[in-house]
Amino acid sequence: MFFDSVPLDIIARALLLSGLALVWVVFVVRVIGLRTFSKMTAFDFVATVATGSLLAGACQATTWPEFAQPTLAIFALLGAQFVIARLRQVSDQFEDVVQNEPVILMRDGQIFDEALRQTRVARTDLLAKLREANVMKFSEVRAVVLETTGDISVLHGEDLDERILEGASAASG
Repeated sequence: MFFDSVPLDIIARALLLSGLALVWVVFVVRVIGLRTFSKMTAFDFVATVATGSLLAGACQATTWPEFAQPTLAIFALLGAQFVIARLRQVSDQFEDVVQNEPVILMRDGQIFDEALRQTRVARTDLLAKLREANVMKFSEVRAVVLETTGDISVLHGEDLDERILEGASAASG
């Protein structure tokens, strides 16, 4: 305890530990790089959520070892994310193992019901994404892709460069 008074001790501990933990996360992110919280892959998303949980655990610690464990785990988790990102860059085989491939849900105005079924995306969710992207007519939609992060990309306009869909596939029936 920092203080004999329990309320004062709780306040001091919360301020000190949350400040230290936040500075630690910023430091680790600066060392590891901008991509840390990018959510480019499913692993990125999990690492981001887990980092938040570990940060909360560090802020609630009652002893220094309880504080050290989540702060070191943040470093280990983000370090693993860094290594995985590097391996994905240099090895197509590694990327195939750890990365899902994006799925085309709609193409040239036509909804692929089988792709929706296989990816468990509700038709109403797809329509909501079309509205969110300000699509006025199905015929304007060049493609809708369920990305590896779970995001849905809506591509609409006059033309679509096929290279934009590189790596994406329609679900097989």
